[in-house]
Amino acid sequence: MDYAAITETFTKLALEAGDLILEVYASPDFEVKSKSDDSPVTEADTKADAHISAGLRAAFPDLALVTEEQAATHTQEVSTFLIVDPLDGTKEFVNRRGEFTVNIALVEDGVPTHGVVYAPALGRLFRTTASGGAEEMNVETRAVEPISVSTPDMTGLNVVASKSHRDKATDDYIGQYSVADFLSAGSSLKFCLVATGEADLYPRLGRTMEWDTAAGDAVLRAAGGHVDRMEGGGPLRYGKSGFANPFFVCYAPGVDVKPL
Repeated sequence: MDYAAITETFTKLALEAGDLILEVYASPDFEVKSKSDDSPVTEADTKADAHISAGLRAAFPDLALVTEEQAATHTQEVSTFLIVDPLDGTKEFVNRRGEFTVNIALVEDGVPTHGVVYAPALGRLFRTTASGGAEEMNVETRAVEPISVSTPDMTGLNVVASKSHRDKATDDYIGQYSVADFLSAGSSLKFCLVATGEADLYPRLGRTMEWDTAAGDAVLRAAGGHVDRMEGGGPLRYGKSGFANPFFVCYAPGVDVKPL
């Protein structure tokens, strides 16, 4: 595959989708609907999804596409595919907290190898490189800087967890570690905070889908981090039936990962 073309296409579509999302975000009022699973969806989700999907299908017609907002794509049985969450963190969007992201990824043989995570309200874009590394782009200047995970100190870890899905089970799990600082973040930004070294550990004890995680997972792995299943260990795999994830933990090498 032409990974340089994939990186540039993902970046272009994410930035354009971000502009569409910010137009809705800036409006004084927007409609919030509920999907069948009671999760919220807005005009921003659907506009961004339509734009990204059209762009990906035009650029990569031979690759299967899975996207959160198109239920018909969820019945596919695929191991190499494109996967999209056009607006991850809709609750953050609805509550105008800014920590929502556009997520586009390539999965190859069950492994997320390339991806872009863009937080339009924060002006931060994280992506894999064609050569297999990871970087953060300055959205205004298009300048890029390599990113990599931290060297953790087990006597005091920096831990990040969900802003909208924090629960007792997560707190109990984090309680097994010595924590120097605790960060709370929305959407797939949590993967990226580990990828940049701003956090050492991100546990997720709750329901997620592959489109929620693939892009951030790709960036984190490229930055030198790990995304492992909580039960049974080993890297999180993609292309599972129904595209649902088990509980998982993201961490920098050197973190002594505790059992669930």
